[in-house]
Amino acid sequence: MGALVILPTYNEVGNLGPLVETITAQGETFNLLIIDDGSPDGTGFLAEHLKAQYPGRVDVMHRQGKLGLATAYLTGFQYAITMGYDYVFEMDADFSHHPRYLPDFISAMKMSGADLVLGSRYVDGGGATHWPWYRRLISIGGSHYARAMLGLSIRDLTGGFKCFRREVLESINLDEIEATGYGFQIEMTYRAVQHGFKVVEIPIIFEDRREGQSKMSAGIFAEALWMVARLRVSEQLGRKVPVEGQRIRS
Repeated sequence: MGALVILPTYNEVGNLGPLVETITAQGETFNLLIIDDGSPDGTGFLAEHLKAQYPGRVDVMHRQGKLGLATAYLTGFQYAITMGYDYVFEMDADFSHHPRYLPDFISAMKMSGADLVLGSRYVDGGGATHWPWYRRLISIGGSHYARAMLGLSIRDLTGGFKCFRREVLESINLDEIEATGYGFQIEMTYRAVQHGFKVVEIPIIFEDRREGQSKMSAGIFAEALWMVARLRVSEQLGRKVPVEGQRIRS
């Protein structure tokens, strides 16, 4: 049925309109599901306007209160499975993940036979622009820590720009996903690897948000570190599956 781009939003009224326009311009393959957590800045109202402006391309879910990124994506995954989408994207709503890369994910998936494609800042051709040093340190350090703890070769485990085949989401028990914040990205990729799915990375340039403020916090980062440790313990108690990611170079 094509591809669904899931966009969790909270106070993204300055970014959402241009972002939806740019995503839909990538081709009719790409539809959108906006999941808004009761944004007080009017993002939810704008989302409804965009749904009317792009009939059949944009759908909207409204949630009461700030329920978090992980639960938004899990809700979106269930929607995508129910609707029968072939490809399901995670993507930030602030232009840090540029829509121009969307067709590259599909191409990489078809070319390599991958089940999960990650937009990577840390393979040849990837990178980040206008990023403060402490954000870079957190991201690189978090990825290195997770790789070492979980025994994976994937370079960018903390990135949130990725594309799943629907079969991956159908195979993972989404009700068992434990992470609620930053660690969600690590856990979803790790679960895919555990199930034997093929993971590849493609280079992207991560761009700092155009409008608004970052949602990153010390608490979110600490939760990710704790989640990785729990996954490590779980792996040691169970059966280790030595499946590694692969990279597609630009």
